[in-house]
Amino acid sequence: MSKESKSADLIMKLYDLRREDKMREGRNWFISFFPESAEDIMKAMIDPETSAKYRMVSTYWDMAASFVNHNAIDEEMFMETNGECWVVFSKIQPYIAGMREMMGNPKYLMNLEKLLMRQPDALETLVARREMMKRLMQARSEMAAK
Repeated sequence: MSKESKSADLIMKLYDLRREDKMREGRNWFISFFPESAEDIMKAMIDPETSAKYRMVSTYWDMAASFVNHNAIDEEMFMETNGECWVVFSKIQPYIAGMREMMGNPKYLMNLEKLLMRQPDALETLVARREMMKRLMQARSEMAAK
């Protein structure tokens, strides 16, 4: 099996994991999570209602990024097919230094950060994703109000 075929196979397996019911529930929660501080993220990690959801989504993407960082999955193929990792990290990135300090874990989500920050225009992309998500959530709220 070629490297490309192996990468495609692993990407499809990652996709299947995203479709699992608990993961889908976590992803649905995360999409509406808009932290404004490292403390907000810590609250989500501690709260019994949100802890598993937050941890499942954030560590899933860090794990997937580790596969790319260690060349188990082709980086270009992964980045072309997995835009959700940008959305997840865009919500955490402004507070990542504070999170690492509060947790006493300087490597927290380091795989995801390494992968995304080496992409062209990474900071601009993160800002754009944050703004996009705010617009989408506003539109969702407006639809629900009708």
